[in-house]
Amino acid sequence: MKIVAITSCATGIAHSYMAAEAITKTAKKKGHQVKVEIQGALGIENQLSKADIENANVIIFANDVGITNLERFADHKAKIIQTSPHEVIKDPESVLAKAENLVEGQ
Repeated sequence: MKIVAITSCATGIAHSYMAAEAITKTAKKKGHQVKVEIQGALGIENQLSKADIENANVIIFANDVGITNLERFADHKAKIIQTSPHEVIKDPESVLAKAENLVEGQ
């Protein structure tokens, strides 16, 4: 499964990075391909390309604040899972299970 994600938190520092790491580690452990864009204090890091978004089976938004350039995802709403950075950090297995269930149901 190909997963892309965007993480962002209110301060744009710790939780954005911790959520990105949790998604990445858990997805790789489960054998999935993953790319995470971090929107934080340093701006957009590891920006998702149009191809990344189009080729993804699932898109995880782990954000507490608005996502920059949200229009990139307008045609892919059926693939989006919305959560918070805190939830991803606390229970990444559950978030990835939701992603797997979404893909199985498509």
